[in-house]
Amino acid sequence: MRKIGCGRLWSLTEAANKKESTRMFVRSSPAPIRIPLPHGSIPEAKGEDLDLINVAHSHLIHSEWDKLHPLSYSLTPFRVKHILLKLQNDHVLSLRFFNWLLKHNPSSHTLQTHSILLHTLTKNRRFKTAETIFRKLLSSSSTIHLPSKIFEALLHSYRLCNSSPSVFDSLFKTFAHTNKLRNATDTFIRMKVYGFFPTVESCNAFLSSLLHLQRPDIALSFYREMRRGYVYPNVYTLNMVICAYCKLGELQKALEVLEKMKDMGLSPNVVSFNTLISGCCNKGLLGMALKVKSLMGNNGVHPNVVTFNTLINGFCKERKLHEANGIFAEMKVANVAPNVVTYNTLLNGYGQVGNCEMGGRLYEEMVRNEVKPDILTYNALILGLCKDGKTKKAAGLVRELDKENLVPNASTFSALITGQCVRNNSERAFHIYTTMIRGGCSPNQNTFQMLISAFCKNKDFDGAVQVLRDMLDRLITPDSGTLSELYSGLCRCGKNRLALDLCNEMEARHLLPEGFDKEKIAISHSENETSN
Repeated sequence: MRKIGCGRLWSLTEAANKKESTRMFVRSSPAPIRIPLPHGSIPEAKGEDLDLINVAHSHLIHSEWDKLHPLSYSLTPFRVKHILLKLQNDHVLSLRFFNWLLKHNPSSHTLQTHSILLHTLTKNRRFKTAETIFRKLLSSSSTIHLPSKIFEALLHSYRLCNSSPSVFDSLFKTFAHTNKLRNATDTFIRMKVYGFFPTVESCNAFLSSLLHLQRPDIALSFYREMRRGYVYPNVYTLNMVICAYCKLGELQKALEVLEKMKDMGLSPNVVSFNTLISGCCNKGLLGMALKVKSLMGNNGVHPNVVTFNTLINGFCKERKLHEANGIFAEMKVANVAPNVVTYNTLLNGYGQVGNCEMGGRLYEEMVRNEVKPDILTYNALILGLCKDGKTKKAAGLVRELDKENLVPNASTFSALITGQCVRNNSERAFHIYTTMIRGGCSPNQNTFQMLISAFCKNKDFDGAVQVLRDMLDRLITPDSGTLSELYSGLCRCGKNRLALDLCNEMEARHLLPEGFDKEKIAISHSENETSN
């Protein structure tokens, strides 16, 4: 990709991880020899069966549904299959008859009748309707063998219905959309055996599901299988490949994919660059992120609000607020309007360092620009005030939430607890904590640790132990530093036995943090026993 011109870009940063991990697509194998399709058939209809099939078909094509009703319980699966085969050229009537039977005689439907309808629908490119039927069929039974049986039923009725490969593509896409990854994998492999390959759109759906389920390793292996199967990728495919490499921290390989797009006849879009910029920011490689952004214009791609928000968030996470503000200014020069995410990101950055003055200015600008604040906006403002010790002003903002029809959440309470901990008011912090619990909000690890530390600073070790027990009841492991602070305090006031018991309890529940030296507590307790 000549326009990108970033051959030396990776050398400006250190590789996130040079070791190549071994990844394989589930049950992957070399390209198999194509197996001929089976010649499925159904017995010829004769006698009473033939008569009833012809009568029902006549009623259907003449829309005589009232005359069809008396025949509903005479429509066996065998007869229904023949009727659906006769209706193949009319997918609308086929579907209407199929649904009519579901209501009047559902037992007449089998995997074979479903298959004939699915062939009819996919031949006529009614893919959404086909996927709906696939979903209903899959949800009708919990048996693990049903997906395989559906494939077999479609396979054996394929020639009978003069079908197209799109029927298997629809099945594969349904599995992808419903996150049934093993079934999708099995279908893909079996399709290859018979010489069928899914469309790039269906492959993209599968890649998207894999990334959503945090399986970038399998996504990359599947992409390699796509290429071996002659499924040609589009820009959306490659964007997901870039995303997968970024999730694995392999930014050099993500960059290589971006560079090769042009050689594949594809042009990277704003999502391509944004994905790589996000990957750089997540690894703290902000210099590289800026370099990638600078390449966008050279390739005819303009940064959008996501580009700027990603960079601002990256700098705020590193507490480089001056640089974040610079990106914010550049955003305005580029005539890209900041949105609520932009302002919330900056507000949270300034809130984390207790710069409530800058937070207030941003909030005023936000209101002037008619960007509607949400609960995250208020939480960031409250946090900034609390970190600056201005708890009364923070409480005033909490009262405004009701006027804005916003409900305090766990982050709101956590910010208020932070404010009281800054002021060493552990009792007030604990009161807010109990209000938080009664309100149905769940404290996180940081909230618990702030409370424990606040109690320890005020030498209220009983309160700290109570909070620790609440923390353990929620199966949250404290960090080693917080636990050491509490245990040192307990030992100093002669409560070595309690410290040791807590330590043993945490170890039994597998909640003892790594790096915590239990032996020191035991030795301290032993020495205390000896001196007594």
